[in-house]
Amino acid sequence: LMAIEGGSDELVEDIREVLPIDFPVSSFDLDVEQMHKVITRLDAVATADISVQPGGIPQVTLVERTPAVVWQTRDVLELLDAEGHRVAPIEARVAHSELPLIAGEGGDKAVPEALEMIAILEPFSRRLVGLQRMGERRWDVVFTDELRVLLPEDAPVATLQRVLAVNEAHDLFARDIVSVDMRLPDRPTVRLRNHAVGELFRIRELSMNGAPE
Repeated sequence: LMAIEGGSDELVEDIREVLPIDFPVSSFDLDVEQMHKVITRLDAVATADISVQPGGIPQVTLVERTPAVVWQTRDVLELLDAEGHRVAPIEARVAHSELPLIAGEGGDKAVPEALEMIAILEPFSRRLVGLQRMGERRWDVVFTDELRVLLPEDAPVATLQRVLAVNEAHDLFARDIVSVDMRLPDRPTVRLRNHAVGELFRIRELSMNGAPE
C-alpha cells in the first residue's frame, strides 16, 4: 500500500508508475530519500513530503504546480507555472484557452514579467493574442488584428504602461496602425497600415493641389 495526497489523478498515476516499488514491502526496505528524488523529478511536482505511517504504509504528500501560462516554441507546446517551471506538455492550445499565451525561445525564463504585463493588459483580454519573446531578451505584445507593441529590453512593464496611457488619452489602438515601436523609448515610432499610408498621401496631395498659390 501507498497513500498519495495533494495531486491530481493523473499525477498520482504517474508517481505510481515511476516508483520502482513492488508492494507489499517492509517499511525497513523503503528508501525514502530515493523515493523523494524520483517523485520531485516529475515536472508537475512542486514539493513532496514522504513519511511512513503506522502499519508501515508510506505516505506521500504533494504540492502540485499550478499552470499559469501556455508556452509555445517551434518544437513544443507546454504548460508553465508562475515561476516558469515546466508543468506538462500539451497537444493543443485550445485545451487550455483560459490561460494566457507566451511564445518564443527564452519565454520560460521571463514568465513573472510576462504575467505582470498580462495583468495590466486585462482590459484588452479579448483582443490580446499573447506575448512573444524576441531574441530571448525582449517582448512584443500581439493583438488579434496583427497590431504589435514592440517593447524594449529594459523596463518593459513601465513602457507598456506608458503606451496604454497614450491609448487611453488618444484611442491609439483604434487607429490604422500596424505597430507601436517602443524599443527606443525616447523615440517611439508608429507604423501605419499600407492603406492608411496611401490615404495619408492622397490627403496630402489633395491639400497641396488645392492650396492657394
